[in-house]
Amino acid sequence: MTARKHSKIRQFLLITNGLIFLAEAMLGPIYALFIADVGGSLLNAGIAGGVFAVVAGTLTLLVGKVSDWSGSRRLFVGVGYAIIGLGFALYTVVDSFAELLIVEAIIGAGQAIYAPPFSVLYSQHLDFRHPARQWGVWEAMTYYTTAIGSVAGAVIASKLGFDALFGVMSAFAFLSAVTVLWQPRRANLFMA
Repeated sequence: MTARKHSKIRQFLLITNGLIFLAEAMLGPIYALFIADVGGSLLNAGIAGGVFAVVAGTLTLLVGKVSDWSGSRRLFVGVGYAIIGLGFALYTVVDSFAELLIVEAIIGAGQAIYAPPFSVLYSQHLDFRHPARQWGVWEAMTYYTTAIGSVAGAVIASKLGFDALFGVMSAFAFLSAVTVLWQPRRANLFMA
């Protein structure tokens, strides 16, 4: 595979992953306000974050193993993005703390399903003369999307409400999923 092809694949992965980070960042700074809006407390927000992390951490170990045996890491990435999109959409129906925990577990599962295979795909397409620079681009993308998402999420939620925000977040995640799962076959972007 040529250096140009590797570069295109990295760009593709950065864009789709950037949309996920952008969507996640839209809620991050105002998450506690959402929890309060559905009748929860700061303690509930902390517990919900803990549920997300435990589910994501536990499933990441399993998915890492399974995706090594899989013939298509791209499938894992796309399905993980779609599950995250579903979780973001489900925020619109959260009316209780129990429902919130279920949604956090779903989003944690999506995160676990896409993260290990994404890291492998990105790593496989690095130019190993400059791997730190290319991982630096990924890191910078996470910070820039966090900055943009934080402000955009606050603006959307304050002007249009949380349901509109969750719709935008979900749309970004589903756009990433569709792009990864149905990328043109002729582009032959992923070999693994």
